[in-house]
Amino acid sequence: MSKRQDKSIPHLSLSAYLPAILAMCASVAASNILVQYQFEYWGLAEILTWGAFTYPFAFLVNDLTNRRYGPAAARKVVYAGFFLGVIMSIWLATPRIAIASGSAFLFSQLMDITVFDRLRRQSWWKAPFAAAMFGSVVDTILFFSIAFAGSFAWIDALTGMPDSSLNFPASFLGIAMPLWTSLALGDFIIKVIMGTVMLLPYGAILAIFAPKLYLPKQ
Repeated sequence: MSKRQDKSIPHLSLSAYLPAILAMCASVAASNILVQYQFEYWGLAEILTWGAFTYPFAFLVNDLTNRRYGPAAARKVVYAGFFLGVIMSIWLATPRIAIASGSAFLFSQLMDITVFDRLRRQSWWKAPFAAAMFGSVVDTILFFSIAFAGSFAWIDALTGMPDSSLNFPASFLGIAMPLWTSLALGDFIIKVIMGTVMLLPYGAILAIFAPKLYLPKQ
């Protein structure tokens, strides 16, 4: 996208951003709730939470906004989603989860925008795939360390909450590690899978509304 096109984006009305903002907030709020529940099926309780299945939708929303309106618009959606998402997280989750979610969301989504914009002139699938992968790494590291590592237990103490650290011993593929680390690795694997699956609705939406975007820009 040219600089001239990107500069015109901020003049769009709020209604243009509202669907993306609402979708972003819904994804973040759902993930903040579901990440507190382990996936109890097929013996995966120690390596997976339900939140891993919902959060990748935030990257889909971000990438579609970036593709349609450019990075400036995508950042507006991220900032709005960050603000509203944190408010909803404080209401729906613990302060520690809200802080972890807000930090992880902001930095991972901004990383997504940066990577996507660098690759936006490549084949249609490269930008969203790479952006989701880099963003997922940042999100997983920040969220699980702040939300569940023992070194951040001071957040619970400061806010008058019980210690929610998950330092209990667990196993990931036979390797002993703290439960929060095992959950982080399991969630990251699912995010990679879901990030790949998200290429299907992303590609379908482009095929319907902007088929020319399948072609590399010269």
